Amino acid sequence: MAERVGVLTSGDLGDDLVRRTLLARVDAARRLAAYILRDATAAEDAVQQAALLAWDRRRTLHADGDADGWFTRIVVNVCRDELRRRARRPHLVALTPEHAVPGGQVPGPGDRGGDEELAAAIARLTSDEQTLLALRFGRELTVPALAAILRVPEGTVKSRLHSTLRRLRAALDAERRAREDLQ
Repeated sequence: MAERVGVLTSGDLGDDLVRRTLLARVDAARRLAAYILRDATAAEDAVQQAALLAWDRRRTLHADGDADGWFTRIVVNVCRDELRRRARRPHLVALTPEHAVPGGQVPGPGDRGGDEELAAAIARLTSDEQTLLALRFGRELTVPALAAILRVPEGTVKSRLHSTLRRLRAALDAERRAREDLQ
């Protein structure tokens, strides 16, 4: 059986080949899931769940199919489901800061870093928008690659990226305004 990177070619897709295909993509899947979910533990769980789903659906991968795109779609869908579950859970907010820094100082609103500000702004986006950003900028996928993975036309990907980036800019502005109001 011949195999090229990302694309399986001729031959029967036996369980051993599917197993090797999944194992070869686990690290990239874990990085993608961590980027989407922003939580290493949740990413590990998502990849394990995706691998189990992929194994159950291994008969849907055809010899001429794109194994990387096939498994990436499964990982993305598992992550999207997790983001949706998170959105339905109530969020608990501490009334007093409990995370003191060395020296007994408590971080104030002006001490937030750019990464935290960006993470908070991304959290304001929908799960689909977060996933799109993770694929485009976390995995550095091109518009054609995104279109193939998401199974939508390239024009739709461009439109969604444009509107998502506009909403991200607005969310960043809102985060900055909220931080300034607290100062």
